[in-house]
Amino acid sequence: MADITIYQKPTCSTCREAIRLLKDSGKPFTSINYYEQPFTKEQLKGLLEKAGLSPKDVLRTKEDIYKELGLAKKALSDDELLDLMVKHPDLIQRPIVEKGAQALLARPAESIQKLL
Repeated sequence: MADITIYQKPTCSTCREAIRLLKDSGKPFTSINYYEQPFTKEQLKGLLEKAGLSPKDVLRTKEDIYKELGLAKKALSDDELLDLMVKHPDLIQRPIVEKGAQALLARPAESIQKLL
C-alpha cells in the first residue's frame, strides 16, 4: 500500500479539512508544510505530472503576488511558471495529495476520497 503525502499550508481551511478527512480515514499519511519545506522545481513538476495538471491549472490568481508580478498580462512557459511557484509558494493551489503514482489537487477537500 502506497504512502499518502499531503502538501499543505496549515492556515488554509481546505488543507485543514483535507487533513481531517485523512485522519478520519485511519490511513497513515505524512503532512508537509511546503512553506517550511519548499518544493524543488523537479518535485513540483513531478507532482503536477502525476496529477495530470499543468502549472497554469494550479496557479492561484487571486493572490497579491500574482497581481504584483503582473502574471495576468504575461504569457509564461510552464518552466517559467514553475520557477515562480517555487520562489513564491503562495502561487500554488493547495492542498496537493500524493499516493504512489497518483496525485491530485484536493479542491474541494472531499476529492481526497479518490486516493483513499
